[in-house]
Amino acid sequence: MTDPRQLTIPPEHAGKRFDSSLAELLPEFSRSRLQSWIESGHILLGGAVASQKQKVWGGESVLVTPEALPEDNAYQPEEIALNVVYEDDAILVIDKPAGLVTHPGAGNWQGTLLNALLHYLPQANTIPRAGIVHRLDKDTSGLMVVAKTLEAQTQLVRDLQARTVKRIYWAVALGVFTRAEGSIDAPIGRHPTQRVKMAVHDKDSSVSKSALTHWKVLQQYPRAAWVECRLATGRTHQIRVHLTHLGHPLLGDTVYRGKNQPPGLPTFPRQALHAVRLGLVHPITGEPLEWEAPPPQDFAALLTTLEQNHAT
Repeated sequence: MTDPRQLTIPPEHAGKRFDSSLAELLPEFSRSRLQSWIESGHILLGGAVASQKQKVWGGESVLVTPEALPEDNAYQPEEIALNVVYEDDAILVIDKPAGLVTHPGAGNWQGTLLNALLHYLPQANTIPRAGIVHRLDKDTSGLMVVAKTLEAQTQLVRDLQARTVKRIYWAVALGVFTRAEGSIDAPIGRHPTQRVKMAVHDKDSSVSKSALTHWKVLQQYPRAAWVECRLATGRTHQIRVHLTHLGHPLLGDTVYRGKNQPPGLPTFPRQALHAVRLGLVHPITGEPLEWEAPPPQDFAALLTTLEQNHAT
């Protein structure tokens, strides 16, 4: 947030609209932002609230009290409970609940995992992204590793790139699988028309990156399957996109499957995806480590319901 500023309209601006004059005097702010401040009373002309279209004649005093946008205060510590699975001097492993956004962004400038980490680990403000090295979607639950030092973060990023970090997920996917297991090697990039989605692209596409997912059916039900997925790469929405590409979108995934409830299946308020196991080589000691997070109550109840329905 910028401190209040006092200006004087120069004589050569006589006859200009107030917002046009300000746009020239304060080029560091967008015109739309200045207009918003005028309308909200954060910019006064001659000590009074003015309109964007009001004419100025030169010599008027202007007081600008900038209004902070949500993103201006995004990277602030917030006391948000974390389910810590493991912690030492170099790394922190957490079990992220569904509903918690990883990074601040449009529509979610506060209340994120990053805000929680800045409170839990004050030193995280000296590390890029507060030590976060990989992410989970807002409505995906499960295990994440966070670096507590820059050295640990650098090594973990290298290990992710080298595909030596083991990340295993449980999913409930729609439909009947014709094979018990397989792999999907299909590059992923931004959807060409729907910007909130990712999509599989041709291998020669300049807008995609290689993506590899190994999957195995743990239990097939009449209209859905409990599937284990192992990530070899970590692209945005990778499991959701790859299983949709196979014709098996995740239960509850309104982005890739749509909002219509599939018949004969229980409702689920989010994509049915949980990061159940995480394995890595400790970035400082070199010790191999692995953790497992049982699925949260909603996911466990979903599997129980599917099993009971299958048995009847």
